[in-house]
Amino acid sequence: MIDTVFYFIMVPMVYLAFAWFIVGAAIKILGIVRSPAMPHTLRIFPEKETNSARLAAVWDALTMPTVRAHRPLLWFFLMVFHIGIALLILAHLDLIPKLRISAADSPHMIGNGAIGVALTVSLLYLLFRRFRTPVREFSVPSDYLLLFLIFCLFLTGDVISWGNSWSPDGFVITKQDLGAYLSSLIRFTFEDPRKVLSGSHYPVVAMHVLLANVFLIILPFSKIMHSFFAIPLNILRRV
Repeated sequence: MIDTVFYFIMVPMVYLAFAWFIVGAAIKILGIVRSPAMPHTLRIFPEKETNSARLAAVWDALTMPTVRAHRPLLWFFLMVFHIGIALLILAHLDLIPKLRISAADSPHMIGNGAIGVALTVSLLYLLFRRFRTPVREFSVPSDYLLLFLIFCLFLTGDVISWGNSWSPDGFVITKQDLGAYLSSLIRFTFEDPRKVLSGSHYPVVAMHVLLANVFLIILPFSKIMHSFFAIPLNILRRV
């Protein structure tokens, strides 16, 4: 019975979660695009050349200068978080054999576990910040639940990453095993992950995948969707 549950989490639920995310995000974006045009411009900067204004908008979205000016500590952790997410995506792509960046026989994740530490610490700051005034006053329960979900997702990923990079004997499930699992998902083989992910740490990987699936499912309806509109909104303010 438990093997059937694990198989559903590790294979069919992954496809369902990605499909739900794609459809949900498309509906959300389409709803915003089709909404009535605002009667006034959002531009708050003096008129500039179009190309330079767009480049400036991208730079503002990526560097958050307003946050840096007013909340330097918050800006620091936000930058650590966003840079860490970019590196985390790169580290997951490195697991896929055909996209591998590091040596094929390397047992270490990109960053040797440091990316997970940086992300976990920055997320804890963002979570505990929600308990302080004035952020507490405009926070809702879903904000705390979402941050806690991401924290658990990072923590299970940390266990896998730290086990591969910091344990002298390595993780029971190796980096190459994880790559074989991801490769089977990409090829839609629907193979039982147990064939490549053997060992006592299999439930840890299954829990990590379950949390990732849940995150993808709720992502289109969460505040994190702001990331899809950060650059377009900055462009509207400048051009």
